[in-house]
Amino acid sequence: MKKIILTLLTLTLISSSSTVMAQDLNIPAKHIIAVEANTGKILYEKDATQPVEIASITKLLTVYLVYEAIEDGSITLSTPVEISDYPYKLTTNPKASNLPMEARKYTVGELLEATLVPSANSSAIALAEKIAGSEKDFVDKMRAKLLEWGIKDATIVNSTGLNNEILGDNIYPGSKKDEENKLSAYDVSIVARNLIRKYPQVLDITKKPSSTFGGMTITSTNYMLEGMPAYRGGFDGLKTGTTEKAGESFVGTTVEKGMRVITVILNAEHQDSNPYVRFNATSALMDYISSNFALRKIVQKGDTYKDSKSPVQDGKENTVAAVAQEDISLVERLGTQAKPSIQFIPSSKSLTAPLEAGTVVGNLTYEDNDLIGQGYITTERPSFELVSEKKVEKGFFLKIWWNQFIRFINEKL
Repeated sequence: MKKIILTLLTLTLISSSSTVMAQDLNIPAKHIIAVEANTGKILYEKDATQPVEIASITKLLTVYLVYEAIEDGSITLSTPVEISDYPYKLTTNPKASNLPMEARKYTVGELLEATLVPSANSSAIALAEKIAGSEKDFVDKMRAKLLEWGIKDATIVNSTGLNNEILGDNIYPGSKKDEENKLSAYDVSIVARNLIRKYPQVLDITKKPSSTFGGMTITSTNYMLEGMPAYRGGFDGLKTGTTEKAGESFVGTTVEKGMRVITVILNAEHQDSNPYVRFNATSALMDYISSNFALRKIVQKGDTYKDSKSPVQDGKENTVAAVAQEDISLVERLGTQAKPSIQFIPSSKSLTAPLEAGTVVGNLTYEDNDLIGQGYITTERPSFELVSEKKVEKGFFLKIWWNQFIRFINEKL
């Protein structure tokens, strides 16, 4: 009976029509955004720019910096991490989601699993201390990374998203005793997109309904994964967040209709009557996106866009075909009359023979005329590199001499 009731609650969030308009979509959450991860195009938003408490969604930024440290060689997944007294004592606090850490030493890989699967807070703090020496210095890194991404409205005071009152004397210097981390839904989508695009291996962890830590089974807090109460096929991440101030929130990611979509639900409503509301809301949002958006392939791998060519100096041929390195597709709203303006722009840098096949020779750019909210979460509109279709051999020496003479005349006289 309980499962039947939960199913009916889910269905009330989903319109029976396959062409629900955005203004008619009623998703029970205060702050929402959905973006297509490849281009950063916004597919839906609701009050997405107001910074609010995000709880353990914070850990996405923490994990990004862990992977960054792995990439630069500071640590590896097998690097041992000592659990200091600060995170160790926190494991006994019932107000903080945690795991026993009696061994007092675990690998970076083990702590990543603990941070992402059951959302253990002490594991995140231990990783922060390992990378920066202290959580305070790690928070400075978190703030700097957000600024690097153009996020200027954030409040970051710890590596976990916990309320400062739980951390006692370990709070960030100058922060308030009851302060929490704040980001807007828009900001969170930027963090999530950067994480899964730069370090897609994170999905190998976040797609696990369960894992192990210290010999015990740990269970994911993401109930949209296989075998979970709010399962929806395709979801392989990403992170839940829950505090009294933040309410119940969820950042999800899935591939539907070929689109890698990131969804952000902050402070879901009706939490008392439906324990899965943030996941049901995410599913309703994905139903809307699947019904209203689709990928349109504009260039197939190895093909040109409208016979695009780039000029080549001193070659046997004066131009070379510019082709796609992989299929290029755009996300379009179904039924829209506002089609994008697409053009090929040759490289501003002069191309001179000999030119190897596969050399970048220009970019395919487009002007999107169907924008939702701010349009994109990226600072620059998406563009795609095109490369030379074949090798261009150096031309006959007399031709090269003549070309160089003409260029000299044009430039100097």
